[in-house]
Amino acid sequence: MYKAPRGTSDILPQEQAYWKYVEEKAASLCQLYGYQLLTTPIFEDSQLFAPTVAGGQIAVDKEMYIFEDRSGQKLALRAEGTAPVCRAYLEHGLFNLPQPVKLYYIGPAFRYERPQAGRYRQHHQFGYEAIGDADPALDAEVIEMARRFFLSLGLSGFSCQLNSIGCNLCQPKYIEALRRHYSSYTAHLCPDCKARLLRNPLRLLDCKKASCQKIAETAPRITDYLCPECQAHFQSVQQYLEALGIPFQLNYRLVRGLDYYTRTVFEVGPQEEGAQSTLGGGGRYDNLIAQLGGKPTAGVGFAAGIERIILNLKRQKIAIPALSKPIAFIAYLGEGAKIRAIKLASELRQSGIAVIAAAGDKSLKGQLRQADSLGIDNALLIGKAEVESQTVILRDMKSGEQKVIPLAEVAAAFKRKQKSG
Repeated sequence: MYKAPRGTSDILPQEQAYWKYVEEKAASLCQLYGYQLLTTPIFEDSQLFAPTVAGGQIAVDKEMYIFEDRSGQKLALRAEGTAPVCRAYLEHGLFNLPQPVKLYYIGPAFRYERPQAGRYRQHHQFGYEAIGDADPALDAEVIEMARRFFLSLGLSGFSCQLNSIGCNLCQPKYIEALRRHYSSYTAHLCPDCKARLLRNPLRLLDCKKASCQKIAETAPRITDYLCPECQAHFQSVQQYLEALGIPFQLNYRLVRGLDYYTRTVFEVGPQEEGAQSTLGGGGRYDNLIAQLGGKPTAGVGFAAGIERIILNLKRQKIAIPALSKPIAFIAYLGEGAKIRAIKLASELRQSGIAVIAAAGDKSLKGQLRQADSLGIDNALLIGKAEVESQTVILRDMKSGEQKVIPLAEVAAAFKRKQKSG
């Protein structure tokens, strides 16, 4: 028997209400702030993601789903959302529009990593980007949007962690200091951190192993190494957040997991111990577009995993709206009545009324059992007598009350029901 590949999952009908709820809140938020939807291909040139993966080409080959098409071009399934948005910004000349250009996306992303709760090899991201302006007020806007998004979902008990990781001028001096600090503890580092010390020292601060966290606690702070421009930018972001009344906590060990970040980085996650980690995060990436072949262009954005959001909605027992269901189930008794039932179902659907018509050779009792199991409130019953009299029996599935109504009045009766709620 075939099963979904490891690290993937089917989104069953009973789960769809959560997805619709999250996606509608996301779209509503972006409309409020003037962000427009952009949909990019599900696969891209594999090199597009090289600047976005911590660890460079080795990590690209290890973590990405890469394949060659018939022409020999090396392609990769979309690993994250920001790089494709930046590629589209360059390819379609969006830099000619008034800046910043504000875009958002919702779609699947793929990473070959160890599956765990809220993290899958195929997961779905909601994200937004403001490209073309370095104003720290945009950093604050992006963070405000993230907070408002989670509040709109009904989630509570989360906090915003904030840091600056500097720029190309000040970051190298900090990395040098970080290497000096960690070189005294190499024997105590986990295998991953030993590799990070050589390839990506900033990620040392992000290790979750207890032994490595103790070393990180005494590591130098990057904020002590920021150049005057980065220091001023970081101070401005904090001032704007305070002016907006947005609570945040400075976290000098926050670095994020992708290589393209500069200056502002932030994460939003649950406060309570034992909760699934980060709900979402983002930051500024002023070097990424230049790395992709464009002119130096500022950018800042945010992304969140929808699966992880839904996990937290369930954990907090957030009540979400149910999906709409058909207003009626059409049952029949006899072959002549079946033809009339099929015709009535078609007529009602053409009028915009959602119904389910019974199928197969179930008894009338079996058909009504099916209507009840589907949670449908009304049943339309058609037998030989109803065919001859051009009527139907309307049955309330909750009370069991029944009344006879003319066929010609069925659509109008249900439209009245829909209007009354």
